[in-house]
Amino acid sequence: MTCMLGYAAGAVGQNLEGQLGALSAEGVDPRRVFTDTLAESADRARGGLYAMLSYAKSGDTVIVVALDRLGRTTTEVTRTIADLTDRGLRLRALREGLDTGTTTGRVVAGILRTLADLDLQPDRQSR
Repeated sequence: MTCMLGYAAGAVGQNLEGQLGALSAEGVDPRRVFTDTLAESADRARGGLYAMLSYAKSGDTVIVVALDRLGRTTTEVTRTIADLTDRGLRLRALREGLDTGTTTGRVVAGILRTLADLDLQPDRQSR
């Protein structure tokens, strides 16, 4: 059985109610919403994100309000998207209208996966 999982993240002192409301409006059960409140430090672990990824099974749908909730940097976001798609999880980003359950969404996710792979390769300009 597949399920919808939600993820919301924000800075310390930021209210997550808007994100939680949007996830609820999309039909995500509040018991399946994972959250993180992040400090200013970029090296802080995202316990809620990791818990969601541990809980998720292939075929599940992960819904976020915006792609930037998946990481603090472009590299982190692209790696997270690559991980989700590699594991067979569907991603829906509401603000961007990305849905990897559609053909267009899969193409976009494929491009983002390629960018994540490029970022992991060593610099080849050292000749």
